[in-house]
Amino acid sequence: MASSATTPALPRLLKALIVSSVGVAASHLVLSDTLYLSFTAQASTALGAGGGYSSDQAFTSALVNTFLLMPLVLWIGMRITGERKVGPMVAVGTAGWVAAVGHGVDVLDSGPGAILPLGSLALVVGAASLASLMRRSRA
Repeated sequence: MASSATTPALPRLLKALIVSSVGVAASHLVLSDTLYLSFTAQASTALGAGGGYSSDQAFTSALVNTFLLMPLVLWIGMRITGERKVGPMVAVGTAGWVAAVGHGVDVLDSGPGAILPLGSLALVVGAASLASLMRRSRA
């Protein structure tokens, strides 16, 4: 069995910064677009439109889609860059994203085009990137 060489810390960290930034951007885009659907459903309900895609369904769909997208982007992105053992990064990035959305979703409710606080987005990117450096040693 061939032993796989591990990537040095700095290149791995740079890859993780890029991948986690893409993950946050993609997840934010999905979240804001599907929340816009929720706003549209609320407006049409207020105007007396019939049944259909309700605002509750749109809101739930927004959260579920963004919570599923983040781990997928992190895992696939790091695998494409040739990295292995990305479990800690995916776990920390996903948990950080869920926390950032949980604390900032009210900002997004203020209207279309709103973004989550930049500090929390940077914190998710930073935490996920640092978590990429965690590796189990083979004993």
